[in-house]
Amino acid sequence: MVIPDIDSDFSVRFCRWQMLYTIVILTILAIYGCKSDDDYRQVDFGKTIQVSRPEPHSPDHKGLRIAIAAMVSPKETFVHYRELLEYLGEKLNQEVELVQRKTYGEINELLGKGEIDLAFLCSGPYATERDKYGFELLATPEINGSHFYQAYLIVNEKSRFNNLEDLRGRVFAFTDPDSNTGKLVPTDWLMQIGERPENFFKQSIYTYSHDNSIVAVAKGMVDGASVDGLIWDFYAQRNPSITNSTRVIRKSDPYGIPPLVASKTLGTAAKASISELLFSMHQDAKGRKILDQLMIDRFIDPQDEWYDSIRNMSRKAVRGIGGIREHEKP
Repeated sequence: MVIPDIDSDFSVRFCRWQMLYTIVILTILAIYGCKSDDDYRQVDFGKTIQVSRPEPHSPDHKGLRIAIAAMVSPKETFVHYRELLEYLGEKLNQEVELVQRKTYGEINELLGKGEIDLAFLCSGPYATERDKYGFELLATPEINGSHFYQAYLIVNEKSRFNNLEDLRGRVFAFTDPDSNTGKLVPTDWLMQIGERPENFFKQSIYTYSHDNSIVAVAKGMVDGASVDGLIWDFYAQRNPSITNSTRVIRKSDPYGIPPLVASKTLGTAAKASISELLFSMHQDAKGRKILDQLMIDRFIDPQDEWYDSIRNMSRKAVRGIGGIREHEKP
């Protein structure tokens, strides 16, 4: 999933609390020298950007409620997807409301309960939670002629880190506990060398958006991060001042691009209309302009098997962690 340029006021706010954040991290490191399985510090980067939260919906709400998983920070997401949502509402002749929550888990719950109708979902939550919540694939972006994307392991451009092993004993940023590129992939990389995050890194934090992770690495607030390659590439083309301060030292295998999914409560006719509209969007002048801004070629009909490799990786992670814990029992 791609994102918009970071505006100047975000960068200013980020810098203002950088010193305070660093002090907090150093304090945490001093207090938590000994690690446990739960030793992840959740640093809420989302609080640096204030947006209003949607009000609860009444049962007779007739419009489409569309969620954006927190792959990017709230303000940037709203600005970026507003035109796309307005386009859908105009073409479908329906009111469309943007719903946003901080974590992927919250979006999953809302979809499962039918409190939102559609969501641009991270590949990880779709692949691993589809059966639990009844997600239904509607469309997938095709970018640069491909419906696959990769995780990028990034470090500060001025650092001497050149591979994952160089980050041993360092501070690392994950995106979200349920993120594919921002958590599952780097965890799998560590398992391949017989390690796990809580033992390998000196400290791990959650930023709750890929753009926050990129900025954290660029500002030297963390030593490394694993991010959505599409988002890093977007910044590299549209706002290189951010990515120029980072360096990609590893890329993952390809995985199915984050899809648009529907709640199991959304009607069949509505899903068909939305899919048809998205699949033809690139042929419409206004739709083509919006897609170009998003750096999306077109929306295509997704296939569930594109996400099998993520499911396999997730199952391996569960078996691996369980095996380690069992082995460590006295």
